[in-house]
Amino acid sequence: MKDETIEDAVNALDDLLDQERASVLAGDLDRIARTLDLKQTLIERLNGQDVPDRAALEALNAKVLRNQSLLNMALEGVRAVTRRLDAMHRIQSALDTYDSRGKKKTVALTPNRSVEKRA
Repeated sequence: MKDETIEDAVNALDDLLDQERASVLAGDLDRIARTLDLKQTLIERLNGQDVPDRAALEALNAKVLRNQSLLNMALEGVRAVTRRLDAMHRIQSALDTYDSRGKKKTVALTPNRSVEKRA
């Protein structure tokens, strides 16, 4: 691989990592998925190559770690929403209460198909 090609790959990956960060912050998960193959290809091109600019590789590594952290936080946010929606669904179908002895009791609720809006 020529130095120019290595430099092109470094620059392309740098730009792609910046775009990935912007996509995560914007919540554009589709765009992140679409660029995954290109990101993997660029990383594979750089792996095992003698890159003369070590500072550029360290900067790329920092961006990869930053983006991975952002993606992990986004994933945890999606999981939290899923848990919350599941809890809301359970609340609509049944109510869990406890008696004076601390024994759990579930009261089934009839489904109400309308949504109440409050100001």
